[in-house]
Amino acid sequence: MKLLTLNCHSWQEESQLEKINYLAQTIKEKSYDVIALQEVNQLIEEDCVYKNVKSSNFAYILLQEFKKLGITEYSLVWGLSNEIEEMYEEGLAILTKYPIVEEFSFYVSKLVDINNWKTRKIVGAKIIYNNRPISFYSCHMGWWGDVEEPFKYQLDSLLQHVNQDEQFYLLGDFNNSTHLKGEGYDYLLKQGLYDTYQLARNKDNGITVKGKINGWENNKQDLRIDLILSNQGVKVEYSNVIFNGENKSVISDHFGVETKVVM
Repeated sequence: MKLLTLNCHSWQEESQLEKINYLAQTIKEKSYDVIALQEVNQLIEEDCVYKNVKSSNFAYILLQEFKKLGITEYSLVWGLSNEIEEMYEEGLAILTKYPIVEEFSFYVSKLVDINNWKTRKIVGAKIIYNNRPISFYSCHMGWWGDVEEPFKYQLDSLLQHVNQDEQFYLLGDFNNSTHLKGEGYDYLLKQGLYDTYQLARNKDNGITVKGKINGWENNKQDLRIDLILSNQGVKVEYSNVIFNGENKSVISDHFGVETKVVM
């Protein structure tokens, strides 16, 4: 099973439509089974085209690009987390080739105010793969040292929502660097989660952020903060950073992560 996660930085990028087209072409080439996207934004002042999705929704436009390329099998789950710049509704998305048997959308932050950018929601989907249920969650988490919205609280809340008796994957921007010992990344692993990067037979350096970006304004180090985690130890053929200028062109302030899990 091929998985992709990407923080899209949507509508904050130059040449956004061209980058959506490039993303669609890459997805066609790679044929991912499940895709988790973060910062999937849409304009506030629009009517919905279906459910809670508006015509300017980044993931909805991506689906339209799929159709132009002859790709029709992906389904979309999108959820609103918060509003930004009094212009956009920011959310998260899951796209998958497989029929969705259950959708998930829940807050993990103490805040549930869509007008506060620290409000955090998780969006997920359950599919049936090889005759068993597997759930996938798109995650955009807070920072370890945030007094108002600490990462530890958010992760604890997330794990209270998921079904621990079934296999699940957490994909996304965890805003906690793997090189900082005793903080968020270590806390993830202490909860019994497995990092597919660590399990991968073949891997690169894993770096998904270089230099300063939103939320890491003082950053001077290469960071691995975008992760694909499982609640079970699985066989992983590879874990690669993508859209980093080496493995495909850069299309966001985050690079993506692609992995292939053997099931």
